[in-house]
Amino acid sequence: MEKIALKDFTQFKFLSGLEYGPKGNVAAFVVHESDVENNKYLSNIWLLKEDQSATPLTTLQEERNFIWRQDGEHILFPSMRDEKDKEKAKKGEIFTQFYQININGGEAQKAFRIGERVTSIKEIDEETFLITVVHDPSMTDLDTLEEGEKQKELKRRKDAKDYEILDEIPFWSNGGGFTNKKRNRLCLYHVKDQRLEVLTEVLTTIHGYQLNEDKTKVVFIGNTYENKAEMDNDIYLYDLVAKQLEKLDYIPSKSHMTAHFIGENQIIYIGKTREDFGMNENPKFYLINLSKRETKCLTPEFDCSIVNSVGSDCRYGISYGETIKKDGNHLYFVTTEEEYAFLNRIDANGNIEKLSGKGGTVDTFTVKNEAILFIGLQEQKLQEIYRLENGGVNEITQFNKDFIEGKKIIKPEKLTIETDAGVNIDGWVMKPADYDENKKYPAILNIHGGPKTVYSDVYYHEMQYWANEGYFVFFCNPRGSDGKGNDFADIRGKYGTIDYEDIMKFTDAVLEKYTAIDHERVGVTGGSYGGFMTNWIIGHNHRFKAAASQRSISNWISFFGTTDIGYYFADDQIAATPWANHDKLWWHSPLKYADQVKTPTLFIHSEEDYRCWLVEGMQMFTALKYHGVPSRMCMFRGENHELSRSGKPKNRIKRLEEITNWFNQYLKGE
Repeated sequence: MEKIALKDFTQFKFLSGLEYGPKGNVAAFVVHESDVENNKYLSNIWLLKEDQSATPLTTLQEERNFIWRQDGEHILFPSMRDEKDKEKAKKGEIFTQFYQININGGEAQKAFRIGERVTSIKEIDEETFLITVVHDPSMTDLDTLEEGEKQKELKRRKDAKDYEILDEIPFWSNGGGFTNKKRNRLCLYHVKDQRLEVLTEVLTTIHGYQLNEDKTKVVFIGNTYENKAEMDNDIYLYDLVAKQLEKLDYIPSKSHMTAHFIGENQIIYIGKTREDFGMNENPKFYLINLSKRETKCLTPEFDCSIVNSVGSDCRYGISYGETIKKDGNHLYFVTTEEEYAFLNRIDANGNIEKLSGKGGTVDTFTVKNEAILFIGLQEQKLQEIYRLENGGVNEITQFNKDFIEGKKIIKPEKLTIETDAGVNIDGWVMKPADYDENKKYPAILNIHGGPKTVYSDVYYHEMQYWANEGYFVFFCNPRGSDGKGNDFADIRGKYGTIDYEDIMKFTDAVLEKYTAIDHERVGVTGGSYGGFMTNWIIGHNHRFKAAASQRSISNWISFFGTTDIGYYFADDQIAATPWANHDKLWWHSPLKYADQVKTPTLFIHSEEDYRCWLVEGMQMFTALKYHGVPSRMCMFRGENHELSRSGKPKNRIKRLEEITNWFNQYLKGE
């Protein structure tokens, strides 16, 4: 068996977009792989046939998403495969070109082009599509202009690249750049006359739209704002025949994730009030009776998050919308419970049935006439497609089989401790490859982001690599994590207190049980919330000999005013604003304690990380340098908050090299 190497993740096949065809006999999905030489990812659409064999449908390496046509024989997808289209895009023209391919053979053909950046598409009939587009009111549709006016508009756009005008918050978003006045708008596209019919207002952004069975109505979640976006949003109903828009104003919840038609004149939706647990509150299921204009909560006692929050650095291309889908009279959804993600379904009476009972994750799934396929991480395997039958899980594909079978995969050992009365913290320890109980080893504590996410025992490349390099690696789910209900996850106003205590007590338990760990050679790292906690730890104790703080938060006051979520996240999670309780924001800020730091610290940050903006890492780095603490900062251009998960291959390699070299220097003396 070979040791796992740092660059091995570039051999992985990442799977996403799994979707049954209308007939339910075949499914399509997307396969992504790294192209290190060109520093990008290659993506193609594949077909899963009735005999369970998988074959590629596209081969031009840039097809990342698709929809099935209603005939069940064709797939529609956006692509920039035409060289002329690529040149137009470089000049500033905004459009989306769609292609169509027959699943039974033949080359992809151009279908139609829409003069907007299309973010999603659903077919109503052969000539009509319901779409969402990112609309910028300052941008004129070039397709509507004469050639002379078109050139003037292109010149204006070129000049406008030198400045940004901001008059609302948030003014940017992680992964989306500057977003001022840009809204995701719902439209109809009429293919025959190439006409775009806008259905929602210029200041309304929408998501989670769904059609009813006869495709005459659409329900969607919308947020209309000017100057400041709030966490509240609304549920809207649009009648495509009568051309009427209605906001459903008899809804008791404030924040809504998604809504689906179920049965006659009924909508089932997922929402939360935020009254008891703030923005991280677990949602409930509600049923709307459109005839009676009534809403009732179907699951008053339900206390699970409805998302897969199990962390891993071995996914690419998965979107949130892939984990909630309707089939027949059921809504299928994923929950995170303890350290695993499960598939469930609910009916209009509120009856919930758990469909997958094994461990691991359900990253995305498709269901047709109750037949279920899913992509997930099972045991210590990488992503594959599985069929769910009679509660059992059958592996269908073997994209990553050769890698898994040829490497030294370390199985994490679970360790549960009680840190407070009735509070059990789950964690895991990975022994070094070729472990010898008579030797002493360095160790790395890894802290997850969120904080409302979880670690599990699924494959996590960076930790498998460190274990193969001779490190103990340990990690846990402290209070604030997902999987154990609202009370456990609620650390509002407590950041750096009970969560810090849980992590330190878990560290104590690991060092006590695993005596082969050298107490003088333990390091700590983490990203996002884990970066905040790394910054916090080094300002509150000196037990760690090295630290690597990634995409971190150091100052809640600057975080409040600069990041894409700061003004509402800090208010909600720290329970303070710079004006209502300035001292509390500062008390919870690691920067306040930077003069106490003695730990050599590496900072990893991305220039376009607007979630935990660059200044957060820079402030902490500057403070440590000012106080004479060995420190180093590695900043990645063109990357955002997702660097460790979906950053460019070369940058992901460099990131892991920097962290590993830092620990090797201070924990191994290399």
